[in-house]
Amino acid sequence: MEQSIARILKDLYRIDPALRDQEAVVKKVIRDLLAAKPDAKPDKRFERELRERLLSQFSAEKKRLSFSLASLWTAPAFKAVLGVASAACLMFVVYTQFDTGTQGVVSGRESPQAEPTDQVAAPYPAVAMTGENPPSTSSRAVAAKPATPKPATPKPAAEKKDKASPVMYPGSGAAAVPSAKSESLAGNFDEAESAVQYALDQADVVGPDDFNTEEYDRVVENAWNDPAHEPLSTFSIDVDTASYANVRRFIESGSLPPLDAVRIEELVNYFSYDYAEPRGDDPLAFDTELAACPWNEGHYLLRVGLQSRRIAERDLPPSNLVFLVDVSGSMAEANKLPLVKESLKLLAGKMRQQDRISIVVYAGAAGQVLPPTSGARKDAIMSAIDNLEAGGSTAGGEGIELAYQAAKEAFMSGGNNRVVLATDGDFNVGASSDAALVRLIEEKRKSGIFLTVLGFGMGNYKDSKMQKLADSGNGNYAYVDSMREAEKVLSKQMAGTLYTLAKDVKIQIEFNPAMVASYRLIGYEKRLLAARDFEDDTKDAGELGAGHSVTALYEIVPASGASATRTDLKYQQTTTSLAAASGDLMTIKFRYKKPDGDTSALIEKSISWKPVPLRQASANTRFAAAVAEWGMLLRDSEYRGSASWSQVADLAVGAKGSDVDGYRAEFIRLVAESARLAEAR
Repeated sequence: MEQSIARILKDLYRIDPALRDQEAVVKKVIRDLLAAKPDAKPDKRFERELRERLLSQFSAEKKRLSFSLASLWTAPAFKAVLGVASAACLMFVVYTQFDTGTQGVVSGRESPQAEPTDQVAAPYPAVAMTGENPPSTSSRAVAAKPATPKPATPKPAAEKKDKASPVMYPGSGAAAVPSAKSESLAGNFDEAESAVQYALDQADVVGPDDFNTEEYDRVVENAWNDPAHEPLSTFSIDVDTASYANVRRFIESGSLPPLDAVRIEELVNYFSYDYAEPRGDDPLAFDTELAACPWNEGHYLLRVGLQSRRIAERDLPPSNLVFLVDVSGSMAEANKLPLVKESLKLLAGKMRQQDRISIVVYAGAAGQVLPPTSGARKDAIMSAIDNLEAGGSTAGGEGIELAYQAAKEAFMSGGNNRVVLATDGDFNVGASSDAALVRLIEEKRKSGIFLTVLGFGMGNYKDSKMQKLADSGNGNYAYVDSMREAEKVLSKQMAGTLYTLAKDVKIQIEFNPAMVASYRLIGYEKRLLAARDFEDDTKDAGELGAGHSVTALYEIVPASGASATRTDLKYQQTTTSLAAASGDLMTIKFRYKKPDGDTSALIEKSISWKPVPLRQASANTRFAAAVAEWGMLLRDSEYRGSASWSQVADLAVGAKGSDVDGYRAEFIRLVAESARLAEAR
């Protein structure tokens, strides 16, 4: 194995002499992978994961070493490097698994003596800690003996995709290695020349895009509904903003985002709107506006705005926060764990004496590295965060279990009990499938502990997994790509991000078929509910934080005097009631529960048909329309009508308002860059 690693290093040095100090990095990547997957077979999946891990490590060093990964890939020698790296791992697997009784001799040759291995970052074991004092020497617990990781469950070589399955961008169409080839590898990987030739052959098949394994659930846009057939539109609110920040990341890096990375409701709700606060006992208030639709002449755009009560930070209830931090090897890049640490410091800096912070980490194993500590003890908390380091595999399920246990042990009755998960979502040990993790989170939410999911990084980012976790855990989900975004989510909007005022918030609208010929909800595809779920208090829905606003948009086709009587059925006939002649556009209903409650309260109101020209609509409606139109263009939506980049820009500029934080100005800049990228495509 050491001889093969030496060949890797030789090829790397030929590409860039500045990489001579990276021997430890390459060795660690190979050994971490073997430690994480001791039962791995020498196949394409194993080779690809090794390539991803090498690229991840090199990406974190690229600024310091001043070399481009893109140009590095084009160098023929780099293909050999990746191939030989794969060969080194696969040779080791062959030595340990395919050698039956040779006692140190493989293919008639003596196996080289293994050199002492570099010490792999130890997992963080659970440690017994009491009181508020952190460990005196270091907040990082070190295991005397690393736990043996559980082998990852192999996935089928090919999986059938459907509407509910995640879509990988790009590289999902790469050819699989024929089984005969894999068998040949098992018998010949002790020959370095054979391994290198195989790697070169496969490099031409796979290509550099296969390093990108980001996953997004497929979004099938909402279709038109006839209120005579489907009068009720029911959905759960959504205040997640991850999609906007992630889309911005793609555009700022010079490419349009994957279609399924664009969730229009999250783009719209990234921005705050000037909605009136509730006045009575209810924690939320709403208003509506009907204006001409900018992208379809003759249609209307209905905006529904929801606003929760704002609470001054000094009046917020005490918090019991558990920072659950992914410190696996995939988090080593500069835009992952280093950014996580600075982001959590920002949040910790806002905590008060009555607040408590704990830190749980997970890599190959999980452990608590900071017991519940008063928010006033900034030095202890900051020191614990500073000492976090990345390395190892990713036992996310185990980390979640331990974090909820820690939150439960420090539970504050009447307080804000919450797990704050910071990760790229790339779980690969233990409970790691979406279904297993969702079941785990659904069970944990019964404890009254909420969940905030913070996504970091790129390349192996698992958006689909993190969206499911937040949706299932009475929580919210944000993507953090910079300290500016961290400041927005964890400082300026801390109350909305961390303090829930109403949970399981559902909206149901009954459209009047005498006034509406058809309607379409824009976005919220993952939040749709069956009509019967509205009154079912066992059905989970979205959470509304302190000071949060929520905006939903419908496109509406007016009835134009058409009959609302349904005559297409053989055994029954449906006619409208006398109330349909009232001139109402709709009846809107909200259901919500208090954060510690199990029974929902109802708000209901009828809304009249009072459309206004678009130019007379509020800035709230015009700006929300601009963002939704931008999202439809990014998605290349079949419902975009006459939408255009210039129209989006005009709407946004006209509705920019005071824009104290500059978020709307940034949006206008992104629209211009999107238009340029679309034109160049």
